[in-house]
Amino acid sequence: MKEKNITALISLLDDPDEGIYSHVRNELVSYGEDVIPYLEKEWENAFGSIIQNRIETIIHKIQFDNTLQKLQEWALSGGINLFKGAMLVAKYQYPDLDEESIKAKVDMLTQDAWLEMSPRLTALEKVRVLNHIIFEVHGYSGNTKNFHAPQNNYLNNVIESKKGNPLSLSILYSIVAQNLQIPVNGVNLPEHFILAYVNDHIDIVKNENIKILFYINPFSKGSIFTQKEITAFLKQLNLEPKESYYEPCTNLEMIKRLINNLIISYDKLGYPDKVDELRELGEALAT
Repeated sequence: MKEKNITALISLLDDPDEGIYSHVRNELVSYGEDVIPYLEKEWENAFGSIIQNRIETIIHKIQFDNTLQKLQEWALSGGINLFKGAMLVAKYQYPDLDEESIKAKVDMLTQDAWLEMSPRLTALEKVRVLNHIIFEVHGYSGNTKNFHAPQNNYLNNVIESKKGNPLSLSILYSIVAQNLQIPVNGVNLPEHFILAYVNDHIDIVKNENIKILFYINPFSKGSIFTQKEITAFLKQLNLEPKESYYEPCTNLEMIKRLINNLIISYDKLGYPDKVDELRELGEALAT
């Protein structure tokens, strides 16, 4: 019965009446991802750009709604899994992304770092291991040529190209560190993004008993620095120091910043539809 209903609805996609098309579109969207294979098959057999454009619009709407819902669920669950949050943002642009293949490459980074780790290592020594594996062995670096390109914010692109911006490299670095139970978290610095190595057994969400051991700059191949350098950086920007510029943020805040980066990039490139959709995704994180 369901298949017959879907087939009947798809047969009406070429109707010139906008009211009928609007009704058909809403009905097909209500079926969710189950209807996509039927639409893709129709797209392949369709003659004329009108039907193909309508099918593409419906598929995009279904995929966007699915991403939106999963992002809301991720946020409501506490945003614990940073990799999952970054993948959901990537799936906005690449809905057919093979998440498992990306995870396998992240796992390889984690495994390579784990092999060189030891419980006897100090915090600095652990970071040196992470820096060696991520930036020397695997060759990740900052994308200085196309710094503002939206692709720098999609983790799959970062992993494929081995280049990213301060935030995306920080996300990758933090994912690997968190996989190894190393307490490295993001710091929401204006005009930049860095990481903080904090003491063990703290509650980042409740912001309790935080003590920063030192800061890490993944965009500069994991260079180490202190609070003094952050203060000097803020002075260069003519910004008053705020507590939030020095303290670690949550995974949820990192993904919010990632979406905001994309909004700025697509706005500069002149993609208002993407800007509107990304703002909607950003609002989904307002738990």
